[in-house]
Amino acid sequence: MAVTAKSAWRSVRHFVWGEEPATRAEKVLLLKIDWFILSYCCLMYFTNYLDRSNVSNAYVSGMKEELHMVGNEFNKINTLFTCGYIVGMIPNNLMLQVVSPRIWLPTMQIVWGVLTFCSSAVTNVQQLYAIRFLQGLSESSTFVGTHYILGAWYKPGELGKRSGIFTSSGLIGTLFSGVLQAAVYQNLNGTSGRSGWRWLFIIDGVITLPIAFYGFLVFPDVPTTTRAFYLTEEERLLSADRLDSDKGRDVSHVKPSWNLLRRVLSKWRWYACSLLFLVSGETESFGSNNLMGQWLKAIGGYTVEQIDYYPSGMTAFAIVSTLVCATWTDATRSRARWPVLVYMSISVIIASICILVWSSPTGLKFFAYYLAGASYAGQATTFAWANQICADDDQERGIVLASMNMWNNVINAWWPLVFYPATDAPRFTKGMWAMIGTALATLLVTALVYYLERREKRQARRRADREEVEEADEKVDEKKERVYEGSFQQ
Repeated sequence: MAVTAKSAWRSVRHFVWGEEPATRAEKVLLLKIDWFILSYCCLMYFTNYLDRSNVSNAYVSGMKEELHMVGNEFNKINTLFTCGYIVGMIPNNLMLQVVSPRIWLPTMQIVWGVLTFCSSAVTNVQQLYAIRFLQGLSESSTFVGTHYILGAWYKPGELGKRSGIFTSSGLIGTLFSGVLQAAVYQNLNGTSGRSGWRWLFIIDGVITLPIAFYGFLVFPDVPTTTRAFYLTEEERLLSADRLDSDKGRDVSHVKPSWNLLRRVLSKWRWYACSLLFLVSGETESFGSNNLMGQWLKAIGGYTVEQIDYYPSGMTAFAIVSTLVCATWTDATRSRARWPVLVYMSISVIIASICILVWSSPTGLKFFAYYLAGASYAGQATTFAWANQICADDDQERGIVLASMNMWNNVINAWWPLVFYPATDAPRFTKGMWAMIGTALATLLVTALVYYLERREKRQARRRADREEVEEADEKVDEKKERVYEGSFQQ
């Protein structure tokens, strides 16, 4: 009975947290890097998404009226943020290979924290345009930078879960933003002559800065350069050795070389992985444009607090979907990531159809918006998949991860203006049809990436088999030569 219980516990542990480390030393190391890497990255991403979501929540909580916003000016705010995000994406990820990540990531967080304080003092929408562009530049360091760091520390069987936890921390920021805005509106609106939405930005900045200073203190860089105070010399060596033991894994961390562009563009990985997130990332438009909040505000009958609170159900379902899917992909022997994208695509197709049928009951529309939270499950899985595909080239991995998010944001810069303009609320008919098309395209590109990855693995196995045969032939030839030489000497 005890053996059965122990076996069951190991099975549960493997499903929930991945492969058990081979040695006690590796187990201690994994606990340390889980605590310090994930604690900082998750807190950093939490404040990142808190800042992004606060603009949407501020818009439906008084900012629109106070800044006299009309037409699609809300969409333009998001577009300018996205433009800054695009411009900063690849430079930020390259800087992580030039400047210590322990310095660069917290510094960028301080920059956007200060800009968040500035958002509380704007007097017109044009000032907010400029601030959001600069925030996009600084915040673009966070998402792909963290996925680059996670890929440098974790094995394939550990990566999906950690990527899921990281992504969920951003969603928790979104969830918390709605709750925070409602609380601020109830308790601080009008205090010291400031509107509730202005206090929201101030509180956001107050939360952000201490977390940045925590990053300066504890973030460990990457295994080959880490000097973290909590890692012993043996643990520093083990952190690189345990990844280097993976066949074909590159854990080097060197400055970008001139042949990097040629090396990246001569393979299928950059093209296919970029296309995958370019398409699949747009399924997140339900949440990123706060369509449910705009719908509730447009149809009327809901208080400001309800408009802030109710969309949190979508975020809650997004968190659950992300964690369950990330756990499942790590637990499978094949580390297959593609089923998550299938689940995500089917969910948003169903949600879009429910919203398109305008005569459907309000309860069904609530269900549809909440189901759309499944769209976020693909984010962590897609980047874990790219980390896995590019594990044999550290520099290529950094470029591919940055390009995936960059190209998605290139589309996202104009996508909401065309398909989800604020003037289309509450129906968003064009947007729902666009969502169905995006989901179908995601299924096609997922199949393409799956095929290319399998083909590359087959080619690698054939090369390995040929090399093994050639090595065996060389040994036979050497043996024959020794025998011949011995016979000649006799």
